[in-house]
Amino acid sequence: MQQTHKTPSAWVSAIPLVVLTALFYGVIRCFGSDSIVGGSQIALLAASSVAALIAIVGYGTKWSELEEAIIEHIRSATSALLILLLIGAIAGTWMVSGVVPTLIYYGLDILHPSYFLIASCLICACVSLMTGSSWTTIATIGVALMGVGQAMGLPEGWVAGAIISGAYFGDKISLLSDTTVLASSTVGVPIFTHIRYMLYTTVPSIVVALIVFGIAGVTLPHASSAHVDLYAETLYNTFHISPWLLVVPLLTGLLIARRLPALITLFAAVVFACVAMIVAQPGLVAEVAGVESLTAMDTFKGVLMTCYGPTAIETGNAALNDLVSTGGMGGMLNTVWLILCAMVFGGVMTGSGMLRALTEIFLRAVRRTSAAVASTVGAGIFFDICSADQYISIILTGRLFKELYEERGLEPKLLSRAVEDSATVCSVLIPWNSCGMTQATVLGVATFTYMPYCIFNLVSPLMSILVAAIGWKIKRSK
Repeated sequence: MQQTHKTPSAWVSAIPLVVLTALFYGVIRCFGSDSIVGGSQIALLAASSVAALIAIVGYGTKWSELEEAIIEHIRSATSALLILLLIGAIAGTWMVSGVVPTLIYYGLDILHPSYFLIASCLICACVSLMTGSSWTTIATIGVALMGVGQAMGLPEGWVAGAIISGAYFGDKISLLSDTTVLASSTVGVPIFTHIRYMLYTTVPSIVVALIVFGIAGVTLPHASSAHVDLYAETLYNTFHISPWLLVVPLLTGLLIARRLPALITLFAAVVFACVAMIVAQPGLVAEVAGVESLTAMDTFKGVLMTCYGPTAIETGNAALNDLVSTGGMGGMLNTVWLILCAMVFGGVMTGSGMLRALTEIFLRAVRRTSAAVASTVGAGIFFDICSADQYISIILTGRLFKELYEERGLEPKLLSRAVEDSATVCSVLIPWNSCGMTQATVLGVATFTYMPYCIFNLVSPLMSILVAAIGWKIKRSK
């Protein structure tokens, strides 16, 4: 839609961001980890109202322009919202069916606390590389590893940080990754060229992360072996633990390998777990349904309740009760609500032209190659904050700097790499970004809690700037 209004200045455009920051500060101070329940949503809508008021009253923007931008932003998030709901169903069904408890049980037996963080990072990296999806990796194997780490008594922030670091590393260099394909196609770089060029920043970043996780693993306190054995015994007594239950993640992996759409794969994973639940855990299905003996309708009721609602399995251990409790699809609704409100804010900022006015600041600072990369990285993170969606951030950053890189004689693959090193990996560090909200909900760890320990995600943008500053493997295209 053609813009028919004046564009606000950068100073005026910053007002909604200042308002949003102040409101988020107040919400977090008042509600803490419960800020996602409603306070953050109100903050986003309030900041959106401020931006809309400034645009309409001060600059003659038509409401129809803002509305169209909001609708476009929400449309772009539709797939993510559906995936989020299915992840909630997976969390419930994979837990009650015994799939996750089985993975935790065997994980406690195989993994040692001293190298657990490194192992978690590498396992998630391999799974994400094969699947091309950090979200799917974190929602399946990541949840299981989270349970193992908590049972070992490791700090939840460190465990979540290792899982996220590995998942996003594998996602970045996977041919199957939608963000990798999007970044390369937006800039016009062949996918193989894009991935090979990313290795110069991605590999050093993951090496730094593994070193940090290795040091942390041998220095962090963890539970005694007796405590871990108690957890394993309690799981064994509560659930029917069997290696046959591992068929569920195996079948899910096969569907992923066949490159089926994420929605189909995740739905199939729910169906597989429901079948396993009925066969392996009939007693727990009866407990969820609130009956002593199962009939066909009670089984149907229990399965549906596991998919959509909260489940609380009594294990006899309070800490383990919290570990195996799930919220189902209903537990994701606060996150869905938050994403919708974030999309409203991003739509108003885009439709009013305020986002474009703010990005001009980055363009003015570009003089040298290192400055161009630093500006690209800064813009990627900035768009993650303002648009609250990594896909929008990738597209906006790539399009904004494409012409500038051509004018400076810089290779397009340098731009696509800088976009990935910032917009893709940093999205999970923003509490109100769709990635940050999703992973915090799935892992049960607040974004601000795991943020300092996502070593790969924190190092990647800095590594991108450092490599550009020393000029390693950077050539002029003309």
